[in-house]
Amino acid sequence: MDHVDHLIEEVIAREGGFVDHPNDKGGPTRWGITQKVARRHGYMGDMDELPRSIAAAIYKRSYWHAPEFDQVERTAPKLAAELFDTGVNMGTDAAIAFLQRALNALNRNGRDFDDIAVDRKIGPATLRALEAFVRRRGSLAEDVLIKAIDALQGAHYVRLAESRPTQEAFLYGWLTNRIG
Repeated sequence: MDHVDHLIEEVIAREGGFVDHPNDKGGPTRWGITQKVARRHGYMGDMDELPRSIAAAIYKRSYWHAPEFDQVERTAPKLAAELFDTGVNMGTDAAIAFLQRALNALNRNGRDFDDIAVDRKIGPATLRALEAFVRRRGSLAEDVLIKAIDALQGAHYVRLAESRPTQEAFLYGWLTNRIG
């Protein structure tokens, strides 16, 4: 089983089967795939019948290859796994922005590598910055980036619960299952 296939199985197990919580903006969801995402990928059936195989294919295509987390994996496999999980829960754009913000904040005022645009895309500049950070900081580099991403993600969840009281129903689960 590929690394990404293992990550997908973990997400599907964590997300569970069919849910349709009244406070969840995603609406009807199965295996963590919202109805909107399923429709965008051509699935028109009842969400409570979405096949696991279709969910897995959506995860691989849209949450691994499309945002280019497979490119991150070449340098930092644990970080790629974190970005994938964050992307599934918050959107891949948010996950990439967290990475880019963290890299900029950790470049020691440009001494280790130049700041990069927070453009929410994994491109050559982001990959070069990541490679430079890992080369400069060594074996702990991935763990530090994961902590930074977790911190940004956790702060986002708390702000979301504070600004939208209906989201408080999900805060405990987000912090339990998505951080750390």
